[in-house]
Amino acid sequence: MAIASRMLVISLIVLLVFVVGGVLLQIFLSRRESRWPGLILPLLTFLSSLLLPVNVMDTGSVSRNILLVLVTLLAGNIPTLILLAIYWAARKKYRVREQMEKMGKQDINEL
Repeated sequence: MAIASRMLVISLIVLLVFVVGGVLLQIFLSRRESRWPGLILPLLTFLSSLLLPVNVMDTGSVSRNILLVLVTLLAGNIPTLILLAIYWAARKKYRVREQMEKMGKQDINEL
């Protein structure tokens, strides 16, 4: 029993390291000058979530099957939504900078 609990703790620590590493990588990629690197991880999680309905078992009812696939897709895209939220938060600096540049150009044009 002690071996199983140690393996569980080690597995949780490894999972936590991967999650924190993924979040830090997303922040790093989102802060790049180009906007495309920050969209790589959300795209990968979205594409992997499209594979999840393959694992859904047939329940015998078409409406239950459709509902189960939709719930599976929704739950599978939670990491995508979290990564996109990180992306939008990290890109806020660039949006503000672009607005300031537009305002500066408008001020120059008025003179």
